[in-house]
Amino acid sequence: MTDMKYQARLQVLSQWATDAAGQGHLVPRIADLEAISAARTVEAPGVSRDVVEPWLPTIQWLLKQAAFGVVDAHVQLPDELSRPLGAVVDLPAPPVMEVSLVAVDTAEAVTVVAEIKPAPPAAKIPKWESEAHEQVKAAVQRFTKPLHDLLARDANEGDTRLLITDMLCEGLGYDKFRDLTTEYMVKQDFADYGVRIDKQLIAFIEVKRVSQKLSERHLRQVQMYAVNEGVEWMILTNGQVWQAYHLTGGLPVIVNLAFEIDLLGPEPLEEKADKMFFLHREALKRRRIDELWKHRAATSPDALLDIILSDSVLDVIRKEIKRNTGITTTVQTLAAVIRTEIVDPKLRNR
Repeated sequence: MTDMKYQARLQVLSQWATDAAGQGHLVPRIADLEAISAARTVEAPGVSRDVVEPWLPTIQWLLKQAAFGVVDAHVQLPDELSRPLGAVVDLPAPPVMEVSLVAVDTAEAVTVVAEIKPAPPAAKIPKWESEAHEQVKAAVQRFTKPLHDLLARDANEGDTRLLITDMLCEGLGYDKFRDLTTEYMVKQDFADYGVRIDKQLIAFIEVKRVSQKLSERHLRQVQMYAVNEGVEWMILTNGQVWQAYHLTGGLPVIVNLAFEIDLLGPEPLEEKADKMFFLHREALKRRRIDELWKHRAATSPDALLDIILSDSVLDVIRKEIKRNTGITTTVQTLAAVIRTEIVDPKLRNR
């Protein structure tokens, strides 16, 4: 299987399994990890349940990280997920310890009593976050049938907007009177929704009919609203597909896709809910979406190409070629080869 997302999931799970096995834990077989990576869920058929079951929370967490493109996710694994369910955990050291020392020049023993503060408890997920996750997950599940019904009758934009309003209020925590302004006027035009949190305008939402494919033209439309009002976040949706874009001001402005969700797509419910969580009022209020966008921007093809073509990286490659083959080359030659023979043509005209 050559699917890049599959490969990313398998790499994250394999790195974790290697690390956990090195700590003496029994971990799933590579065949199990391949099946889970292909199915994108721990409910994959044919896996060894007795080995996978104790690691369910850990594997689910790792799959979420892989979905957002996190590299070396096993290094960031929370302490409570670093061991299988039911594993015996070492008891914490007592708060006071007595130590006997022997003086250097005498035979006199010295006793030192040292206070040791117990380790702080592992960080817990904030209550607001767990509640928001549950609200989003329930809504994604609840609105699946209404979305199918809208598609089946090719509902118009107005009917689509009614469903989206319900989704925003019931599933994403917005108050329709306090947080949402429909037909938000921008110069001589109107945005479908202006989103305010604590009286601050933070996003525009542009709605298209449920059967209409979102396009570059629609993005330019909501981008105009954002530029004129100095707003960073733009959301395009037809009810089924939700796209979140970040706008960085300047000449020219820079627009980056933070993420896209297809609520009727094949992804597991958990994966859809995890992405929609970033559009929840409480998550948007706390700027959680900014962290996701910054990671995507830092690992975008353009950003990685800049790093690969930097003199410092090219010089390392040049030295490695010299060490392995004895051939001397230049960073300019390497840059030309990478640009013309390795890099995707879409990135060559940067």
